[in-house]
Amino acid sequence: MDERPTFAADGFDVARAAALMLAQGHAGWLGLRYHAHGPDWAELELPWRADLIGEDARQVLASGPIVSLMDMASGMSVWIKMGAFKAIATLDLRVDYVRPARPGHAVIGRVECYRVTRSAAFVRGMAHDGDPGDPVAHVAGCFMAIMGMRLP
Repeated sequence: MDERPTFAADGFDVARAAALMLAQGHAGWLGLRYHAHGPDWAELELPWRADLIGEDARQVLASGPIVSLMDMASGMSVWIKMGAFKAIATLDLRVDYVRPARPGHAVIGRVECYRVTRSAAFVRGMAHDGDPGDPVAHVAGCFMAIMGMRLP
């Protein structure tokens, strides 16, 4: 059976794409999990693991895995907004940390793609560890079309 994501006429098959993309490579090693999605947003989860902590004394997830979580959620939100899988690359992703994640807690990343042009897509979102009203980080970013493709 072909395991590549398929795209129905009415859009991007999020569940199938997430199952494939989150099961391999860096996202697979991190253990990223699909959490939820809407018409222009994606939500992924980074489970807490001892080997992903930044400092032994603090037992909180390091910033690097959280950046990876937010980058993947950003890309998923772009594909959802476009309704298709097209080659994109992260042009800019700013992560503003508000506080450390709580020890032993997973981090949820929710990103919205709020604008798509012919060559770029713009995203914003936040990461939290259980309470969206108390974020761990905010993100803003821009993705670009690659290989001569247009986005919408």
